[in-house]
Amino acid sequence: MALFRSGEILQLSDIEIGEQLGKLRLELVRYNGKVAAGGATENPGQIRELRRNIARLLTEQNRRRAA
Repeated sequence: MALFRSGEILQLSDIEIGEQLGKLRLELVRYNGKVAAGGATENPGQIRELRRNIARLLTEQNRRRAA
């Protein structure tokens, strides 16, 4: 999982943001599936970070669409 900060997101192109969103969403589905099946993740905070990264990318994507 890549940790994105706002400065790094600004340097990504629109296509790269879309690709990263797809990867992060897929990873989040895998983690949520593992938890729903009764398993434990190696790092419980990782789900929270995934959700935050997705939110950061979506925020930048929406900002670019509005501009």
